[in-house]
Amino acid sequence: MGDTPLASLSLTHVHYNPDDPVSFLSAWLALVPQALCVSYVTLIWASREVEMLLMFAGQMGCEALNFILKRIIKEERPKQMFGKGYGMPSSHAQFVAYFAVYLGLFLIFRHTPTPSHSGSPFHLLIRIVLAVALCVGAGAVAVSRIYLNYHTPKQVLAGCGAGVGCALAWFLVTAFLRTHGWIDWALDLTLSTHLRLRDLVVSEDLAEAGWQRWETKRKLKPRGHSSSDQRSRKAQ
Repeated sequence: MGDTPLASLSLTHVHYNPDDPVSFLSAWLALVPQALCVSYVTLIWASREVEMLLMFAGQMGCEALNFILKRIIKEERPKQMFGKGYGMPSSHAQFVAYFAVYLGLFLIFRHTPTPSHSGSPFHLLIRIVLAVALCVGAGAVAVSRIYLNYHTPKQVLAGCGAGVGCALAWFLVTAFLRTHGWIDWALDLTLSTHLRLRDLVVSEDLAEAGWQRWETKRKLKPRGHSSSDQRSRKAQ
């Protein structure tokens, strides 16, 4: 075993020029997909929102498509790149393109909080700005793959195109599932009930609605009495 060469965990291993600040930033941008996967799992577990689960399912389907395309096309990465694996299309570009486009479509067309749950009269404008910011961020990740010489411009553009296509297709599929009652049917299943799955984020701003419920509950509490005082009285 002493002669066995050491391996590197390629999932988070990124080559960059330590003397170049842009290269250093690009190396951090390369970790965005991993960070988003952690965010997906955290939000799904914490919120139990079916929309988040659907979005993640589409994201994994997009990754599966990238895996298949790379092994069909079999185009090598740039020669100055030290990594392994095929480069067409760019998986990073495809990942962030799907994420930005699907979430942007959700924010603009599907997320319609009722006036009582909307914290600002410019709520739609804020959602549009967020959608644009998502696309800018995705573009930065895509460009970083070219800057670090992990992909050619053609490979990155192909990845972006595949990601956008997956996002549009999956958004239409989920819209079909919603309009034909399949989401409601799935939420009525015993498994969904046990997992406490719900579908509130479409019609509610979860942060604002949660804060309003907390504020209403807080106002009902007697003033000048702490929760510890209330517990003491109950114990007596």
